[in-house]
Amino acid sequence: MTPHNEAKLGDFAKTVIMPGDPKRAELIAEKYLENFKLINDVRGIKAYTGYYKDKKISIMASGMGMPSMGIYSYELYKFYDVENIIRIGSCGSYIDELHLLDLILVDKTYTEGNYALTLNNDKCNIASASENLNNIIENTARKLDFKYLKGTTLCSEAFDAYMTDSKKLFERMPADIKVIGSEMEAFALFYNAKLLNKNCACILTVADDHFHKDTVSSKKREKALNNMIELALNSAIEI
Repeated sequence: MTPHNEAKLGDFAKTVIMPGDPKRAELIAEKYLENFKLINDVRGIKAYTGYYKDKKISIMASGMGMPSMGIYSYELYKFYDVENIIRIGSCGSYIDELHLLDLILVDKTYTEGNYALTLNNDKCNIASASENLNNIIENTARKLDFKYLKGTTLCSEAFDAYMTDSKKLFERMPADIKVIGSEMEAFALFYNAKLLNKNCACILTVADDHFHKDTVSSKKREKALNNMIELALNSAIEI
């Protein structure tokens, strides 16, 4: 056990799907897993292990932001022998090609933050998903006939809707960084995977369209998230 996780060694499957919201983790377990059990509830960060199409899978919330994702993914990789983590979550979009409820598969993630510097004395601001996991996800998406856009996302330390001037953030970005959307957790996950020689991926659903200035109700958002969840689960059984 760790200070943040009461699960025992062996409770987690080799592959963990990580939504941000503990309630979403609970809903996924209840809707999709068979013979599942709650294995962690420290600080309300719920984790479940069960079976999806006869494959042992774990679902665990990450909480919001890089520090929270950083703690939980690090501990899963380092202390619980987890090999693969697929983050799923909502995001904002910044390009014309993306619209509300579209799927994004993250290739790389860029941050202005100092997560890598603080954790590992590494001045690193861009990290990549695992190529093998992304290949599995892309193949699964084709089988399910799910459309998606693959690209680089921004991993922000502040919720972009609250930024006083988000244009300045994009002006500060290196010229070769072209982000298609933004979220708040993927960099910590990707960097931890690189540091600990593990596998990672991130699938996102557009919930805020910053290019077209559009949003979606929470009810429609929840329904659209089902495609993302099913893509993650069906990819996990192929690992």
